[in-house]
Amino acid sequence: MIITVASFKGGVGKTTAAIHLAAFLQTQAETLLIDADPNRSATGWASRGQLPFDVVDEWRSPHSNRRYHHVVIDTQARPVEADLALLADGCDLLVVPTTPDVLSLEALVLTLDYLHKIEANRYRILLNVIPPKPNRDGEQVRAMLLEARLPVFSTGIRRLAVFQKAARLGVPVYAVKDAKAQEGWQDYQQVGHELLANF
Repeated sequence: MIITVASFKGGVGKTTAAIHLAAFLQTQAETLLIDADPNRSATGWASRGQLPFDVVDEWRSPHSNRRYHHVVIDTQARPVEADLALLADGCDLLVVPTTPDVLSLEALVLTLDYLHKIEANRYRILLNVIPPKPNRDGEQVRAMLLEARLPVFSTGIRRLAVFQKAARLGVPVYAVKDAKAQEGWQDYQQVGHELLANF
């Protein structure tokens, strides 16, 4: 299975999503993460610690001839429309992360408009960095997306400082010694199970 993570807006947790979807898929079968973001955020994450899957950039082949069952692609923020068309066509599912704020939602609308224009229908929206209660932004945005009949993951990813710790240490969130680490990992496990249920 090939999963591509893409968004017209930076700062929506795209690399964090790619890292953790790959970490979940690795628990099921051999997984490769391709870092196609010029910022090399995923490569930097991997270089600071240890990830349970291989990470390569788009210019390099994996170091072994191992066959990968799953591939996750972390893309550049704000891809041009032609690139988005290629990304959508070359994967089994395009994961489009968004945070529940006005600027991100405006970028999400642009992304979805273009996906509809090119008749790309293999995508799902991931609500990311959802603020804790009593803030209701996450619930309200989910309700709005569902009312518009847009494909959205049932589980969203909560805003937890432990994800920043994981990035600094170069590990998946479950490997961080923090009381909130398992909560963050459980969010991604639920998203991962939902992803697998559709293939």
